[in-house]
Amino acid sequence: MKLTFIGAVKTVTGSKTLVDIGGRKILVDCGLFQGLKELRLRNWSPLPVSPNDIDAVVLTHAHIDHSGYIPVLIKKGFKGTVYATEATRDLCDILLPDSGFIQEREAESANKHGYSKHHPAFPLYTRSEAKASLKHFRIVPFDEAHDLGAGLKLTFKNAGHILGASQARLEHKGRSILFSGDLGRYDDPICVSPAPGGAADYLVVESTYGDRLHAADNPEEMLAEIIKRTAARGGTVLIPAFAVGRAQTITYHLNRLMKAGRIPHLPIFLDSPMMIDAGDLFRRHQSLHRLSEKETDQTCNIARHVRDVEESKELNSNHMPKVLISASGMATGGRVLHHIKHLAPNFNNTIVFTGFQAAGTRGNAMINGAAEVKIHGRQVPIRAEVANLEMLSAHADADGIMTWLKTFEHPPKKTFINHGESQAAIVLRRRIEKELGWSCLMPDYLDEVKLQ
Repeated sequence: MKLTFIGAVKTVTGSKTLVDIGGRKILVDCGLFQGLKELRLRNWSPLPVSPNDIDAVVLTHAHIDHSGYIPVLIKKGFKGTVYATEATRDLCDILLPDSGFIQEREAESANKHGYSKHHPAFPLYTRSEAKASLKHFRIVPFDEAHDLGAGLKLTFKNAGHILGASQARLEHKGRSILFSGDLGRYDDPICVSPAPGGAADYLVVESTYGDRLHAADNPEEMLAEIIKRTAARGGTVLIPAFAVGRAQTITYHLNRLMKAGRIPHLPIFLDSPMMIDAGDLFRRHQSLHRLSEKETDQTCNIARHVRDVEESKELNSNHMPKVLISASGMATGGRVLHHIKHLAPNFNNTIVFTGFQAAGTRGNAMINGAAEVKIHGRQVPIRAEVANLEMLSAHADADGIMTWLKTFEHPPKKTFINHGESQAAIVLRRRIEKELGWSCLMPDYLDEVKLQ
């Protein structure tokens, strides 16, 4: 058994780990790199393994930093199967074509305005290529061992985090390795808690929040205060949010605040076809989250749904106080960039981020006080109030990760710390070694590790 770490190593994007096991090559997660330019350039570089030689992809969940490279892998020759839970497959049906569409639009914009070094600029993949990649998916139910061939078995267990998110366990001839995927929170109001880790010979665990705890502040109180003071200024509250999970969490809290009369009765707009479609999946997969059918309907219907591009543009010419939720959550692309261009220069408005902002993203720059950010080739001044409700993150914090690790029946032979920026990974490794006495390793990019 051998592991090759080709993504999400000392960073939180581009999740990809190659497992050589039982004579087969399995790629666990297949994500896009985002954020820093040096990371994004890896999306265009060849993998250290030929896609033709990869037998299967095991997908822990649908977020683009875990799934967004699948169309590229297929373009470059992958002919195998992508194994995922049903909800993950359904979400990829929304997220992957949208990712292709965004890349097409960004390439068109770069060519039109001449801000790319490449002439012409091309998208990494197109919407049609993303849609075609979905034919490779095969659904694997939670908690059922599935035969991948050559005596290799795959079992998905719920990881919380978002709909369909899973821990992935690979087993061959009595040896096992467990990938945590992105772990959710035990106190999440919507997503279920992560299933116990159980037992595994080897463990690969995420460390996104490995060096910190979520703030104990009440998100509804903070959100209510932000909305009230922005409305008093006559401004708009813009909330960049991930279309899957975070958007639903925001509308859940807004619904509670509105029903309790704790915020002004402002119009709320959900400006993202992806967010709207993801809300429909919450209804379809009712058993995978904590909300009742009534709460699900209220959460999904509190906002006015905006699908049409022209209607989206009109929101920026409408200066009435409002709450506007749009993707993406780290302001790396999508409609939210057009809203930031119009709203950020005005002191009356507020931009509210809702969780972890990776290094190199516009969201990270803005929460750290950037005076301006570059959007579509030009610098946009940031005069609006900027806030971050970091406690809304769908990731387990350091205590949450440790709680999950303590559910293991016995220590793994080796625990690999990945999917975290360097400081977070280092702190988590030290804590695991000190509190649990486990043997840990923090791999570097492209490290190969042979397992006994």
